[in-house]
Amino acid sequence: MFTISQRFPRHRFFAAKLCAIIILGSTIIPPSLGAQDYPPDRARGKAVYDRHCQNCHGSNGRGDGPAAASLNVPPTNFSRFRSFIKSDEELMRTIEHGIVFSPMHSWRGRLTDGEMQDVVAYIRVLSQYGQ
Repeated sequence: MFTISQRFPRHRFFAAKLCAIIILGSTIIPPSLGAQDYPPDRARGKAVYDRHCQNCHGSNGRGDGPAAASLNVPPTNFSRFRSFIKSDEELMRTIEHGIVFSPMHSWRGRLTDGEMQDVVAYIRVLSQYGQ
């Protein structure tokens, strides 16, 4: 009498390969660290914006904050069409890494990924009011 593995050797190989992928895949691929498990929230974004961004970008996001007059490069005016057409990824990258040769510095390490995503959601609100 034949066993299944003797009659169907490819199935045994496939099953072993599948088990290896499941076991190795769960140990090699780390879970996304610091990923936001909830959707971006504008209200949380406004709180972060008011604390960290308002000084340069202004309360309405028009680039007219109290510190804006002393800067050599003016802060972005989020009510302009140019900001409106930027993707969330572009805005996130700017917040995360800053802009070279400008006062916009990197917020990586100061804000969590979730806080940066919340700020992007709030900037979307500011950019829509300018239209």
